[in-house]
Amino acid sequence: MEPNDLPIVFIPLELPAEAAAELLRFLAHLTETIERHYFGELHQLARMRSAQNRDPDYSPFDRPESDPPF
Repeated sequence: MEPNDLPIVFIPLELPAEAAAELLRFLAHLTETIERHYFGELHQLARMRSAQNRDPDYSPFDRPESDPPF
């Protein structure tokens, strides 16, 4: 194992219920903060990925001749 393979955060395997709830609140707050900070970049990335996955010739109703309707 290399030094960079080590986890960044150590989370105990057994937490009391209140400590687990507090940890979840902290992680949710951290996630919201990161999402707000990087909203523009994340939104642009989502739009680019959506455009790449869009195929103008695709129709959800297209199916091979051998595919039965039901």
